[in-house]
Amino acid sequence: MVKEKQPAKRYLIREAEEKDLPVLVEFLAKLALHVSGAPHQSLKEDESARLLEVLRSALPDGNKQLVVAEVPGEGLVGMGYIYVLRSQGIWEQTSHVEFRSAFIDDVWVETDYRSLGIFPDLLRKLVAFAEARGAYELILEYSASNKEAKAAWSRLGFKTVGVRAAAFTSSVQEALANRP
Repeated sequence: MVKEKQPAKRYLIREAEEKDLPVLVEFLAKLALHVSGAPHQSLKEDESARLLEVLRSALPDGNKQLVVAEVPGEGLVGMGYIYVLRSQGIWEQTSHVEFRSAFIDDVWVETDYRSLGIFPDLLRKLVAFAEARGAYELILEYSASNKEAKAAWSRLGFKTVGVRAAAFTSSVQEALANRP
């Protein structure tokens, strides 16, 4: 049987470096705007600095991985971020049990590069990281209104197992103040 030769990939997936972080902050802003459906706008300077520090702190952390997709000669076109959390079992048991879950926090591929296979390659790298650290499950969030994300994650076997609700603290305080 002759195996078809795969075309050479135009991109590489690699660990993020300090020099990549400003572009990754831009990707996070684009992802947030995409999820919310809001028009393009610039991040506030202090929010940009905060996100930069969050990403910077992930680089040396052995339980976090930040990867990028790069097209040589064109620059960064995608990113993925995952972290592994450990928790102890809460039920009485005969032995110590530690659960490890990996949280896929952010995955972004620039629109013009979405048909090249970057998304699955980013995900392969993130899943390998999780497995190497003993994580038995992958957890992620996406906006209920983001049908593109739901379709992509569902094809990979992710199933909705709960609902996450969000509220502003002030709204909850107001609602509580109006209760007897």
